[in-house]
Amino acid sequence: MRWELKSDRPIYTQLTEQIELMIFSGVYPLGSKLPSVRDMAQDAAVNPNTMQRALAKLEEDGLIITHRTSGRSITEDARMVEIAKIKLAQEQISEFLEKMQLLGFEQKEVLTIIDNMVKEMKN
Repeated sequence: MRWELKSDRPIYTQLTEQIELMIFSGVYPLGSKLPSVRDMAQDAAVNPNTMQRALAKLEEDGLIITHRTSGRSITEDARMVEIAKIKLAQEQISEFLEKMQLLGFEQKEVLTIIDNMVKEMKN
């Protein structure tokens, strides 16, 4: 997966989000071993300390497990991953709804726009 980092937000936050997406999408399946911090940092073109900070956050959230002798792996707890996935979806939806409200859209209008876009995507 290609790393897409922007200068508008902290890099470690963006790394955390992108690794979450890799876990949620199955790029890193449950129980799989992660590459080393150095390898991941090199791949993302970031400082290893920045990557370490992102991985520490994911470990704090329960998505990554550190093994003293064999590096890091993705949790095998599917429920934990599902909870984190739903939390991320709720955050994204909340941001979207706040923006729609700032644009002056009512709930019914937002739902109509979403419904139309879903129909377009199916075609």
